[in-house]
Amino acid sequence: MATTRLDRRRVARVALDLLNETGLDGLTLRAIAKELDVKAPALYWHFKDKQALLDEMATEMVRGAAADLAGVPDADWQTSVTTAMRALRRMLLRHRDGAKVYSGTYFTDTSYAAPVEAQLRRLTEAGFTPRAAARALVTATSYTIGYVIEEQATAPRPGAAGSGGAEGAEGAGGEGYDLAARAERLKDYPLAAAAGEEMFRGYEDGFEAGLAAVVAGVGVTLLGPGARPA
Repeated sequence: MATTRLDRRRVARVALDLLNETGLDGLTLRAIAKELDVKAPALYWHFKDKQALLDEMATEMVRGAAADLAGVPDADWQTSVTTAMRALRRMLLRHRDGAKVYSGTYFTDTSYAAPVEAQLRRLTEAGFTPRAAARALVTATSYTIGYVIEEQATAPRPGAAGSGGAEGAEGAGGEGYDLAARAERLKDYPLAAAAGEEMFRGYEDGFEAGLAAVVAGVGVTLLGPGARPA
């Protein structure tokens, strides 16, 4: 049996490592306990259920990326938000199903607070009201998380054989969408068929294009009247 002290952070780190092998659906407390060389009931001293573990895993992800998530010091708000959202995407992509783990969780400490405070300060200093700053940040964050959830669900996973999807009409699985098969199914809908290349390839460029649109829209719709974009 393991003799190394078991604590919440150690369990979360092992769980994140295991996540890359199993995906979220295959991640169980029993599998994590086996990896730690302990009995599964030992984990219940630290986590009452799987959701509590996911909360700690998401928090551990933020702990490692907190500085990057704060954005660029002394930058204009657009650059700062853009930089922070790129960092958020990188953080989520480090782990298989990372965006699903992160989404909807409750952080177990205040590691997230400094990056959030830094972003809100830059936004309010640029002329956003506190309420509009909060809405701007949650809008950019929601876009990023949602984008990565779709990206991780549809992009080929590293090591997946081939590049064609083999899981039914619209299933992607680990190999990504088979765009030729998709185009054939949608041959009577030429615009939808052609859109597949934009939707399911070139995720980096796609993310950047969407983020630029979100940031521009935030500036147009949420920046206070009369305030100049910094």
